[in-house]
Amino acid sequence: MDHQHVYDQDGRQLCCTLEEKVYSRAGANALIQGKSLAEKHEGVRKVSDEKSHEHDTRAQGLTIFILPFISLILLLLGIGFDEGLIPNPGFFTGSTRLIWYALSYFPVGFPVLKEAFWSVLKGEVFTEFLLMSLATIGAFVIGEYPEGVAVMLFYSIGEILQTMAVRRAQGNIKALIDQRPDEVTVFEDNKLLNKKASDVAIGSIVLLKPGDQVALDGVLWSESAGFNTAALTGESAPRNLQKGEPVLAGMINLNRVSQVKVNAKYQDSKLSKILDLVQHATAQKAPTELFIRKFAKIYTPAVVLLACLIVLLPLFFTESYRFEEWMYRALVFLVISCPCALVISIPLGYFGGIGAASRHGILFKGSNFLDIMASVQNIVMDKTGTMTKGVFKVQSEQIMPGFDREQVMHAVNALEAQSTHPIASAIADHAGPVLPDQEVTKVLEIPGHGLSGEVNGNPVLVGNFKLLKKYSVPYEMDPSLIDDTTIAIAMNEKFAGYLTIADEQKEDAQTAVDQLKALGVKLTMLSGDKTSVVSKVASRLGIQNAFGDLLPEDKVNKIKEIKARQESVAFVGDGVNDAPVVALSDVGIAMGGLGSDATVETADVVIQDDRPSKIPAAIRIGKLTKRIVWQNVSLAFSVKILVLGIGAGGLATMWEAVFADVGVALIAILNAVRIQRLQF
Repeated sequence: MDHQHVYDQDGRQLCCTLEEKVYSRAGANALIQGKSLAEKHEGVRKVSDEKSHEHDTRAQGLTIFILPFISLILLLLGIGFDEGLIPNPGFFTGSTRLIWYALSYFPVGFPVLKEAFWSVLKGEVFTEFLLMSLATIGAFVIGEYPEGVAVMLFYSIGEILQTMAVRRAQGNIKALIDQRPDEVTVFEDNKLLNKKASDVAIGSIVLLKPGDQVALDGVLWSESAGFNTAALTGESAPRNLQKGEPVLAGMINLNRVSQVKVNAKYQDSKLSKILDLVQHATAQKAPTELFIRKFAKIYTPAVVLLACLIVLLPLFFTESYRFEEWMYRALVFLVISCPCALVISIPLGYFGGIGAASRHGILFKGSNFLDIMASVQNIVMDKTGTMTKGVFKVQSEQIMPGFDREQVMHAVNALEAQSTHPIASAIADHAGPVLPDQEVTKVLEIPGHGLSGEVNGNPVLVGNFKLLKKYSVPYEMDPSLIDDTTIAIAMNEKFAGYLTIADEQKEDAQTAVDQLKALGVKLTMLSGDKTSVVSKVASRLGIQNAFGDLLPEDKVNKIKEIKARQESVAFVGDGVNDAPVVALSDVGIAMGGLGSDATVETADVVIQDDRPSKIPAAIRIGKLTKRIVWQNVSLAFSVKILVLGIGAGGLATMWEAVFADVGVALIAILNAVRIQRLQF
């Protein structure tokens, strides 16, 4: 498809080939600004659409302030009449004054009263809505109308600002990783057609101009192209892909017109799954969140009881008891004790941590895993695909006498073509394409061993030497004397030879190890690869504990040994063999780029760009998130305890109570959202 002519909907030829279209300096400038030439030509329409959307968003934001604004105007007028700042028209007394303040109370009070009512019906009696309702209605009962309105007004404004902060955090996360176009250009019947991305079928060819963002997962259909992968990995470094390599939704085409063959529906793309993970990440609560929820269920009824005691007990111990005075103190106490600063800011702190991690290409599937990563004591890692690139190359081959080299390699290549393991790709690169006359049947993949099957009716084994032992195939050599990874071959139940394969260490593997050591984390490397290979890589990186020749169940036992010491452990892996040990560890971390679907699904944390240096970054994000959460807890409790004492003693007014509630909540929220702006 690369060298076909491209036509518009009227059948006019657009260019000779998709790869030969040349862009001018204007096109380069447009690309720098994040727009393709086509977008430049449609700039007026797009800017208009963006402004319209921005206008709608602002309008929605302003709408929620209308009712508080009405209450504020009526309250200020009422206070003006009371204080003589506005000439009293004479009617502002008695029931008229009550009605005036009731009208100013209604726009902000009715939603809270309604929430309190429905909460009581659902069995949730002691909520912050009930506290505010009791406090403000009580203020009206004792004639403190302006303060009753003011408390509800500031509470409502605080709730609105909290809601906006949560929405902004959610919006920021989604905007960071999902800017896919709703429509794509599809090449069909020698014509370019615009289609909704959600309607594009698997197998369709999508045309990408420079600056376009990929909407659907697929493979590159052009010979080569450069892509920005920041939406998926958190790294803006360009990545050059060749024909047949995977292209994922969210990537940005950089420098030439390219074609992508779609291999997944819009809703099944990797980016859609990432979005779903992030949006549902807060479903699994951290211990701090769970504690605060349980605490609030005890704390709120306790403060209601204390407020009642503040009103009633002085009746028995005070000679000059005035109901209005002690009722006012109790109402101040109720306002101060409202737990919204804790209930809102703590989950927002964890959500901010999840958002900050997603910016860096690290996906936490629950806020509880942020807490665990913050205090993890052991990092256990796989070798291949985790600390090494998983890009193998055949270094040498040794075919036993009596076997035809061509026949053996074609059979090995045909069997390995049934696997997605990186070793299979290395063998394919070495042996060439699979011959059409190779009929492969009875394929069985044995975890930790290799592949067995029949090629043209002949039994073939390809894997490590444990596979040969399992099938009782004798061999006369010592595999431990070979440093590189060894792939044993057996045909017709006879040892046919072996291949040696070598892997390459990832560029940032050493940085990851050094940073993890600086964080005080113990490191262990586990691998199914040869012990000599594992020891060599571990020694080069400075990892003292390394074990090779492990089956999946052996890795599980190693994790159990660590957990038996009552130490927390995180396992980092990428292969399907790692799924059991990922599930067993306190935190399972998957390399999401090369990682198998099973491991990514099982993992608690997914690193999108396969870079091991993201492991210490995840720990730092967890530590900072936990620190911010506890800062908020300490701030809320210290201020509330202080002002509660002052309020019970009659030294605090409703205004101090409002600060202790709404003011502290807003400070805590600002502290929680700042994590999203930091670099790790």
